[in-house]
Amino acid sequence: MREHTNHVRLTTSELTPAVLEGAAIYGADDHKVGKVDHIHGAGAGGSAVMRDEDGDVHAVTSWTKDEFKQMPEYRDWA
Repeated sequence: MREHTNHVRLTTSELTPAVLEGAAIYGADDHKVGKVDHIHGAGAGGSAVMRDEDGDVHAVTSWTKDEFKQMPEYRDWA
């Protein structure tokens, strides 16, 4: 099990698509539930984005993999 409390939270200046896109997301049961595919804006949700001991960026969420699967697919119509 990953111990996220020891990981360093990213600074506001690091909360960019270049840093976050592709980062693994770990769910409530500490299993990988997906990855960051696309970033829209910034905000308080970024506070859960961390860098582990190896320097790898990842995020944590209280959502499960099944909850993510039930969400509608995002489409950028612009």
